[in-house]
Amino acid sequence: MAQLIEYQSSRSAKPERVSAKMPELPEVETSLRGIAPHLTGRQIAQLIVRNPRLRWPIPADTAARVTGQTIVALRRRGKYLLLELEQGLLLLHLGMSGSLRVLPVTTPPELHDHVDLCLEDGHCLRFRDPRRFGMLQWTPAPAEAHPLLRDLGPEPLGPAFSGAYLHQRARGRRAPIKTFIMDSQVVVGVGNIYANESLHLARIHPKRAAGRISGERFDRLAEAIRNVLADAIAQGGTSLRDFVQEDGNPGYFAQSLRVYGRTDQPCPSCGGPIQQCRIGQRSSFYCSACQR
Repeated sequence: MAQLIEYQSSRSAKPERVSAKMPELPEVETSLRGIAPHLTGRQIAQLIVRNPRLRWPIPADTAARVTGQTIVALRRRGKYLLLELEQGLLLLHLGMSGSLRVLPVTTPPELHDHVDLCLEDGHCLRFRDPRRFGMLQWTPAPAEAHPLLRDLGPEPLGPAFSGAYLHQRARGRRAPIKTFIMDSQVVVGVGNIYANESLHLARIHPKRAAGRISGERFDRLAEAIRNVLADAIAQGGTSLRDFVQEDGNPGYFAQSLRVYGRTDQPCPSCGGPIQQCRIGQRSSFYCSACQR
């Protein structure tokens, strides 16, 4: 069966500068869309945990809690995958190097294949995580009440997200707008690459204080964020060396990047040179002529 895999760590001795990037909203959404048809409505026959030492250890009683349950639905909240069961849910995060595949249970596991969620149809969802920063936890509580999820901001592609919402949250905020939109308590899923691209599309300088941006410009920014993320999902996420689509081909969103990683190259809007700076320990790329 073909791999249904989203994000893997680099296997080279010297990783590229961006190879440790965590999977962001488009990558996780692509993962969700790849695995959901194979898991929804299936019964869990067994949970095999080869190494419980992930970001948070997998409790020893997890297998007993989920075995025999049916996977009712799958959804995403921020960068978390939620497998809703008849009782409780499994919360899964890919961390920095995690990947998911659906394959026959008879497929021999490799070194970093830490967990198999075995299904009654003879297949399993296999979780690989070389760096072990991912997580898999069962919780009886509703997703919205979980400590990792309850304080998250709205989904950028959902109805609660708008320019008016951003404008209201930004009042009195002196933080740079790029830092503001990357805050998961303000809005989820706007990672570094997507923040750079959205601000360029909205023609807003990444260092401008969030509280000094007009409502009209926030309307433009909210629309840009939605468009950039939707395009990334449609094109398979950001094409880092580590990212692989469900069909085994790399994502191609990198071919559409306007500013990220393009220092000194011409701005696609005005032709001026793309500049680079550091904001909040992250590389930021912008056009000083277009973005104010």
